[in-house]
Amino acid sequence: MSVVVIRPLAEVPGLAATLAAWHHAHWGHFYDPSDWSLQAATEELRDHATRRGRPTTLVALEGDAPVGSVSLVDEDAPEFTTVGDAWLASLFVRPECRGRGIGRALVRECVALAAREGVPRLWLFTPEHVDFYAALGWRDLGTATLRGHAVHLMDILPA
Repeated sequence: MSVVVIRPLAEVPGLAATLAAWHHAHWGHFYDPSDWSLQAATEELRDHATRRGRPTTLVALEGDAPVGSVSLVDEDAPEFTTVGDAWLASLFVRPECRGRGIGRALVRECVALAAREGVPRLWLFTPEHVDFYAALGWRDLGTATLRGHAVHLMDILPA
């Protein structure tokens, strides 16, 4: 097991399609397929690869291999546009790499990036990982429904 480093997708733009496949396979059911196809996810991440500020994506790398990612976006779901304007989105760690602190490191780096960007309040939604985020300082604001799925809305004040 080697050291995992977190880099902006802008430094490894060739990984956009790989990350899009992960994200779409894992979260596609939360979105209308006409709004968020695999092609749309790939285009979104290729766009993220052009910048280091919001909207952007951070990638966890072990050597040259991607092991996880997280995005900082302006909107994570059309249903929540009135909730907040800065979102931690698409936290994903490859299943065989979970339990090593990679997800925690990605969340912390995303919150730090939001702080550098001057974001006063960062949001996320999660169907099942409330305890994970709460342990990292996120506040559970209750449940909402996203395309028929119950999710928890959470927030944090980046410092």
